Amino acid sequence: MLATTHTKVVHGFYRYTDIWFEWNQVLPNQADGYAVKAILAHDAIVHPDHPLRIAGKPGIELSIGTLENGEARLLFSSAQVEYIRYWLHAMGLTKELIPLPYSDCLLTSSRLQNHSPVIYKTGSELRSALKMIDKNNRKLKGSDSGLNARRLMFERVRSLWSEQRGVWCAVDFEAWDMDHHVITEFGWSSVRWIEGEPVEDMGHLIVAKHRGYTNHFVPENKRFYHFGQSEDVTMKELKERIHTMIQSMAVPGPLFLVFHDNNQDLKYLRSPEIDAPLDGLSFFLPESCSEAETSDTPKLYVVDTSELFAALEGDSGGQKRSLERVCRLLQIKSTLTEHLHNAGNDARCTYLVLKELAGGDPLDMQRVTRWPRHTSNNSGLRVRFSKEDEDSDALPSDDDDDELITAGPYDPKTGKLRDGWAERIARLRQRLDGANGEGDSDSSKADGPPSEN
Repeated sequence: MLATTHTKVVHGFYRYTDIWFEWNQVLPNQADGYAVKAILAHDAIVHPDHPLRIAGKPGIELSIGTLENGEARLLFSSAQVEYIRYWLHAMGLTKELIPLPYSDCLLTSSRLQNHSPVIYKTGSELRSALKMIDKNNRKLKGSDSGLNARRLMFERVRSLWSEQRGVWCAVDFEAWDMDHHVITEFGWSSVRWIEGEPVEDMGHLIVAKHRGYTNHFVPENKRFYHFGQSEDVTMKELKERIHTMIQSMAVPGPLFLVFHDNNQDLKYLRSPEIDAPLDGLSFFLPESCSEAETSDTPKLYVVDTSELFAALEGDSGGQKRSLERVCRLLQIKSTLTEHLHNAGNDARCTYLVLKELAGGDPLDMQRVTRWPRHTSNNSGLRVRFSKEDEDSDALPSDDDDDELITAGPYDPKTGKLRDGWAERIARLRQRLDGANGEGDSDSSKADGPPSEN
């Protein structure tokens, strides 16, 4: 496992387990091995005074990498390993400069589908992460290629987002539901980074001559933009605004156009009415923003939050969740998701979903942290949501395995409670009384309504 003096040093990543379990055992001097083991111990490496801690970071920064077969690995960078050997010798903790692991142990970019940083604050967090990675790798062996592709895409988006370069812009169109060729609204919500600080922009445009068109099958919410002032424009002005926006955001690039289910919105962008400048648009994400920036032509990439959420949920099927349902399951504030089917609101909420997913922990960590009740006993990678998670009107049940309730408690035509809901409300009141210390001793032990995950 040790490099010879003639081995050319190649930069990349080492598996955490190789460095933690193996490196110390193959060193020529046993005392040097003890020093390596001590400096890399789980509780030592997360300490604020550890030599690998980066100023301003709340914990130790390592990396999660995805191998070609879809399995994940916790990684040290080669720079971290090199620094540790120099630091140990400079502090007099090793007799000589210990040799590096040999380069065959190294995972270069060509051997990884993607990699992204991850931070651990405590030794127990780090130990739990190693167990989780191993457990999920075993589950992956039975998953299909569609889910693996979505998982790889999720981690690639996380990696690109972590670079804080380029522009990420969520967009949405609304059209009259009686004729989808009649575009009524356009909304956007974007972020770029200037000197490491995020700068956001958002807006909502209404086609003036179509303002009076009223929807019949979806909510009519063009008047209820929550994130600024709506603007009335002509179709010509709408086209010009979209062209200018895309062209300016794509320089120097990359520009990530973000959709929630991209199919219809891309049709509007490519329609004769808009004819957006989408030359170079790709569904295949670059390995890095730096790679995209070196391209001779502006590079545009499609990111779909419905696909990202499907990866997180562990769903390999073709049915995608609505933006409203995704926001609910991610616990994005309900006040922000009022009056969806407004292009500006939809674009903003799509951006918030992206930020939640791309700016969060690695996929498997997010899944377990967000929904621990629905993943701990699950043998696969699919999250099994309860009826309360799925429906904001649903009440807690004694059995989470019942069919999902998709209708609210009241019949919208009669205003009366549906069958079975009176009993469910009575059970909820008993639980609430018990949680507040009221009622008899048995009811005081009853569980309260479960909190949202």
